[in-house]
Amino acid sequence: MTWIMAAASNCRTPNLWNMSDNPYEDDASPAAKYQAKQLFHEAYQAQMAEHYEEAIELYKRSIETYPTAEAHTFLGWVYSFQDRYDEAIEECLEAIRVDETLGNPYNDIGSYLLAKGDTYSSVRWFKRALYAPRYESYAFPHFNLARVYETRRKYIEAAKHYGKALEQQPGFTEAATGLHRMQALLN
Repeated sequence: MTWIMAAASNCRTPNLWNMSDNPYEDDASPAAKYQAKQLFHEAYQAQMAEHYEEAIELYKRSIETYPTAEAHTFLGWVYSFQDRYDEAIEECLEAIRVDETLGNPYNDIGSYLLAKGDTYSSVRWFKRALYAPRYESYAFPHFNLARVYETRRKYIEAAKHYGKALEQQPGFTEAATGLHRMQALLN
């Protein structure tokens, strides 16, 4: 797992799932939604236990029962643990098709592109995550942007985004360390 993946994964909890926030009308029964949610939680537990193949199957079953942006995003996250970044990106793109308001898949696509060595394409995805209306922690795309700018030696931009990550999440140790590193370079 790269530093980008570690930063992205810190904000994950099964509480992310909130079907009442789904802005799209559908004909799915409450029973199907409930079953999909149960499968999602089972998949998450398997994932946390590092039973990735089981998690993949459970996320897929959840998606077949009732597709959500969260299930697609988390399935992509599991693929990333197996270095299956292209499949992870595809799941995130599908998540965006299901619900473009969720911020996680945008940040995750950027993270997977970085893991593949693409520091330029990742920037637009991190920026899109910052504009997503439904996102638990904007600190992560700011942190990821800061790391990209730091590797590109754009230290002022890096410091700005480390600072914004800290504004969003004051206890974010890695962001504080990065900001101090930028301050030392700029002085």
